[in-house]
Amino acid sequence: MLNLCKPDSLFNEGMKVLVYSEKKAHARDIGWHRAGTKIYYYPNGVRKDEQRKNAAGPFKTYYTHTFTYDFEFPDDTVYFAYCYPYTYTDMLEDLNKISTDQVKSQFAKRSTLCETLAGNKCEVLTITSR
Repeated sequence: MLNLCKPDSLFNEGMKVLVYSEKKAHARDIGWHRAGTKIYYYPNGVRKDEQRKNAAGPFKTYYTHTFTYDFEFPDDTVYFAYCYPYTYTDMLEDLNKISTDQVKSQFAKRSTLCETLAGNKCEVLTITSR
C-alpha cells in the first residue's frame, strides 16, 4: 500500500495485518485474525509539494506498508484490514443495548443527527452525568 500519511505505525511495533479468508472461515470456523510476515512501514521517497498548504515545511513525505501473506486455499476470497471491521449493524446493536439498559440509559441520550444518502440514520450518542 502506497502513499500513506502517518509518519509511524503500530506495524513497526509488531502488529500484524487482520485477515479474513472465506474458505478458512468455512473449513475451520476462524474469522478475522492477525497474520502476515515481513511487515514493514517506511517512508517511500514520494514527496508532495505542500508549500501552499503547510507553512512549517515545503514537502510532505508519504509512506509505504508492505507485508507477505501465504494463501492457504486455492480460489479463496481473502480480505485484509487495519482494524477489526465494525459494521453499521454492529453499531445499531450496541446502541440498542445501551438504550434498553436501565442503568446505562440514564447516562446516555440517543438522537439522530441526519440521514445518509442511503437513508441510514447518522446517530449521536451523548453520554453525561445525571
